[in-house]
Amino acid sequence: MEVVQVLCMKGGNGDTSYAKNSLVQKKVISLTKPIIEEAITNLYCNKFPTSLCIADLGCSSGPNTLFAVLEVVTTLDRVGKKMGRQLPEIQVFLNDLPGNDFNTIFKSLPRFQKDLEKRMGAGAESCFINGAPGSFYGRLFPSKSLHFIHSSYSLQWLSQIPQGLESNKGNIYMANSSPPCVLKAYYEQFQTDFSMFLRCRSEELLEGGSMVLTFLGRRSEDPSTKECCYIWELLAVALNDMVAEGLIEEEKMDSFNIPQYTPSPAEVKCEVEKEGSFTISRLEVSEVNWNAYHGEFCPSDAHKDGGYNVAKLMRAVAEPLLVSHFGDGMIEEVFSRYQKIVADRMSREKTEFINVTVSMTKRG
Repeated sequence: MEVVQVLCMKGGNGDTSYAKNSLVQKKVISLTKPIIEEAITNLYCNKFPTSLCIADLGCSSGPNTLFAVLEVVTTLDRVGKKMGRQLPEIQVFLNDLPGNDFNTIFKSLPRFQKDLEKRMGAGAESCFINGAPGSFYGRLFPSKSLHFIHSSYSLQWLSQIPQGLESNKGNIYMANSSPPCVLKAYYEQFQTDFSMFLRCRSEELLEGGSMVLTFLGRRSEDPSTKECCYIWELLAVALNDMVAEGLIEEEKMDSFNIPQYTPSPAEVKCEVEKEGSFTISRLEVSEVNWNAYHGEFCPSDAHKDGGYNVAKLMRAVAEPLLVSHFGDGMIEEVFSRYQKIVADRMSREKTEFINVTVSMTKRG
């Protein structure tokens, strides 16, 4: 499986699309607002350019893409006004892999422009949006061209499935039952990818430019801990049940692995310090419930079922990967089973995603 070709969130605006099932990711972006504001304030204090280039890496599609941009641009406007400065022209680059549903993003730009005008008035005309398809594990922009980089819930995805996972039978990700060589292979792939990401961004950012990156991560130093692996372990339960019933070939199951690594704060810090181009100003951990509607108004009776919500969230994320490996004939059945498994576990346990957010500045 070529990750670059198949890794994308489910496109369009249908019932099972990422656009309709990404409220958790929106909550995570909201949680990092104070960190983004601090980074932008520092950027303004150090230098005030007449034009600003910012990039959102791993932007995906749907409302979160432009929600993240809206938060960054209106923060720029608010901080600038507080300091008595006129808003510079802002060029925004939306980046994701070529398979991303960029069409849905571009179709929603007129509405985004209206939202921007409501918040900023005439200043909205100073914002220009561009698409930038490509892998962020390589160069994307000219040298010293960017002032600010944002990325949320993207950098946990790896550039490829790690080598040497043949002994990870019955699992689709790291798990308690995974042998140490599997955990090592995943960690080494993360190290390779994140160090390459940092090298590329250090070339593209201006001196004093900054990045705010949020990973799906973990608090624990154990990479197979439930806090980061459990949600995939439960999907593996559904898939293994279908193998036992002859609905999925065992060989197919044993050769499927999720190209993801959920780092701890210490692992993120270690790679940043090793690469050497950036100074970390904030490194924080937060959490958000698996169920996006936990403690919220539910738009329908179906949304009162936590298993239903989590299954739809995970389907929007994982369906393209599953379809490319198993075919689309099993999708409805696997997520129907997964919904029941998740609902059962959520009724008995506290289930949260852990977020690791790092804010850093390019050294002089």
